[in-house]
Amino acid sequence: MTARVVVIGGGISGLSAAWALVTARPDLDVTVIEGASHVGGKIRRGWLSRVELPVDVGAESVLARRPEALDLMADVGLDDEVVHPRTASASLVNRGALRPLPTGTLMGIPADPARLAPVLTDDELRRASHERVGEASAEDVSIGDLVAERLGDAVVDRVVEPLLGGVYAGHARRISAAAALPAAFAAHRDGVGLTEAARRALPGDRGPGQEQPPVFAGLSSGLYRLPARLVAELGRRGVRVRTGVTVRALERTASGFRLVCGSAADPQTLTAEGVVVAVPPAPAARLLADLAPVAGRVLGEVQTASMAIVTLAVPLSSGFGWPGSGVLVPPVEGLSIKAATFSSQKWDWVRERGTHAAPGPVALLRTSLGRQGEEAVLQRDDADLVDLVVSDLRAIGLALPDPADSLVQRWGGGLPQYAVGHRDRVAAVRAAVADVPGLAVAGATYDGVGIPACIASGRAAAEQVAASQWAA
Repeated sequence: MTARVVVIGGGISGLSAAWALVTARPDLDVTVIEGASHVGGKIRRGWLSRVELPVDVGAESVLARRPEALDLMADVGLDDEVVHPRTASASLVNRGALRPLPTGTLMGIPADPARLAPVLTDDELRRASHERVGEASAEDVSIGDLVAERLGDAVVDRVVEPLLGGVYAGHARRISAAAALPAAFAAHRDGVGLTEAARRALPGDRGPGQEQPPVFAGLSSGLYRLPARLVAELGRRGVRVRTGVTVRALERTASGFRLVCGSAADPQTLTAEGVVVAVPPAPAARLLADLAPVAGRVLGEVQTASMAIVTLAVPLSSGFGWPGSGVLVPPVEGLSIKAATFSSQKWDWVRERGTHAAPGPVALLRTSLGRQGEEAVLQRDDADLVDLVVSDLRAIGLALPDPADSLVQRWGGGLPQYAVGHRDRVAAVRAAVADVPGLAVAGATYDGVGIPACIASGRAAAEQVAASQWAA
């Protein structure tokens, strides 16, 4: 009899788990169940209707220094469409002015504090240049507290905070060093300087005339094509992908698992020998509450942050210019936006499409708003949110004409927060799940919120399920 595996969650983690399962074990009967009307999770296509252009309204790039995403693109035949940003230069809002984002830092921690001179006062720079290395400690600590103690508050507020906020939509003084920045935690654990840890972690100088390898990559027609192509390829291998179906309960049976799907008025059941739970922490906690109680309890404690992506199309005829690929905004500046990406300057394909927009050429940019505990700004309606974004961009000195089109994409509870102690919580979840043969978990909650990390998480979950006793 063919064994069935059900993957709960059709984000990139769940789709990657399904792909790994059928690639390694073509004999398996695999089904992916997604509660939303679309797959891809935070990789999603939006449509600017007035200028008739598709856009990424979630993730728009992947980290190219990890192989998982690029390997998956190649697996599904998208390797010829991989592109890299035209420019990697970004700006930082600093005391109301735009400054070049300091280079040579590890998430804002400088390998050489002198690199921070453009954004720190003389006193702040002197403090950062005299690192206070404390005693070695194996206890987890927040990235913000660690950096502030070693290099001063200004390094956190002016450099670390905007970089971390862009990745986690959280706050540096709440985010775990052990989980989110292992190199910094290793320095804390071993009593080593943070600047020394940054020097070790950063890529070395390749010498005159040799460019550094690109940090990020995307797809020439939009990253949203990755989950779409992946679903098509999964279908060719017999995988069923069901959208708009909610899994309400997950129960253990003598031969595996029973899933209760659909509405309470019209429940449907599925049986499976293996299950991968690849959904955010709150729904995962509900599904695992009876099956793996410790995992359910711990996942229920993981907080999430909500955010929004606001995309603007502005007329090219206005003769404006933007600096580099984008700008980061520290919370200390008192603005609502936390970052802006100048998509038409960052990606050739976006620039090209914008020149052929209807009714006339446009440039595209996107901004992000929302950090953990700061959801009030997101409670505005779409029009007010667009007005707020435009006002903030103009306040930092960008010459921004009135938008020809706009699109607001809200991500409620979109990013899990890696609070201090997160690594221990993940270990507890995995230990509890390991006691249930045939069960695994995957997603951004565990080992990283980036796309390569999520893909790796899905693959690891697939391997765990495929290695279960029934699959031997």
